[in-house]
Amino acid sequence: MKRIIVLLVILVITFTSCKSSENKTDSVKIAQHYFEILDQSDYSNMSNWFADSLTTIEGGYKQVYSKNEYLEFLKWDAVFDPNYDILEITETNGIVNARISKMDKRIAFLHEEPFITQQTLKFKNRKIIEVETTYLDFKELTWQKNKEALLSWVDNIHPELNGFIYDQTEAGGIKFLRAIELYKNKE
Repeated sequence: MKRIIVLLVILVITFTSCKSSENKTDSVKIAQHYFEILDQSDYSNMSNWFADSLTTIEGGYKQVYSKNEYLEFLKWDAVFDPNYDILEITETNGIVNARISKMDKRIAFLHEEPFITQQTLKFKNRKIIEVETTYLDFKELTWQKNKEALLSWVDNIHPELNGFIYDQTEAGGIKFLRAIELYKNKE
């Protein structure tokens, strides 16, 4: 009888540790896939990697998106031709931490070098429910100087583009990119 109990305990421990290891691997793979999708701007399988709603936290600002709202935001991001690189990715207790480098046309103009961020992804039922972003090397003075120069120039020369800075839809992104291109070619 004792042998059966010992055998059952060993089986339970083995099964539990395998299941825990599988969940760890799944979370990292899901996170890697998420960043690949962002990098490729291919949102056709979006429902496979995040829940019915997604919470983002960036600079203390919390936003809850439905799938459709988040897709609109991603379309805005895609306008700038983003490049996401995973520099490091780890998982602890079901939470994935990733250090990410992101560069795109908007960031190149305003920040003049890639963003390096710490991304914390939380999961429920193998789907992403929250992404928290912390900027590790944000050059605020450079960003502000370039943003103010662009907005002032647009206000004076191309007022029809005003408002793009707060419009995080695909149309807003197109206006933003157009403003950057016109500004860069102003001479």
